[in-house]
Amino acid sequence: MIKAMKNNDKKTARIEHDAALQRVMIDLLTDHTELFKQFSDNPSFKKWLGDTVFGVTYRAPEEAVTR
Repeated sequence: MIKAMKNNDKKTARIEHDAALQRVMIDLLTDHTELFKQFSDNPSFKKWLGDTVFGVTYRAPEEAVTR
């Protein structure tokens, strides 16, 4: 992308930008699809993720008041 901006006009840089953005969005979709698949299909992973997120985010009522 940076090379495209340095070595090309705005129109060509935009084409490269759009292509790079498309690649990133596909990679994100792939990563998140796999995460959802593991969450849906793997009970051990679902339990681990639930326990981990709850452990990080839960505050006892008395803690929540003081924070």
